[in-house]
Amino acid sequence: MMSYKGYRAAVAFDEGDMLFTGRVAGIDDVVGFHADTTEGLKAAFEEAVADYLVTCAKVGKRPEKSYSGKVMLRMSPAVHAKAALAAEIASQSLNEFSEAALAASAEEKLTGRHAR
Repeated sequence: MMSYKGYRAAVAFDEGDMLFTGRVAGIDDVVGFHADTTEGLKAAFEEAVADYLVTCAKVGKRPEKSYSGKVMLRMSPAVHAKAALAAEIASQSLNEFSEAALAASAEEKLTGRHAR
């Protein structure tokens, strides 16, 4: 996954147009880019992020950041109880336990490999 100045890109390939397309992931603002080579795609992504930051400054808007690190979850009381007990047995806080579980699941989904 490409990253630049704290922003990450979601990329796809359009086989019909033979073109890579991308967007800045994790923000509500729409920031897109495209290129016909991987080298061009990286440059286009970096240019799109730079343009986004300049545009935000010009209009007096605070640029969105991908993720703050704060998450509020809602779950069933049964899952909450199981997670809290598992965290206690592992000598971890529920936050530490949840972060490790989410990291492992995300790694598996994004790479197809189990996290260690």
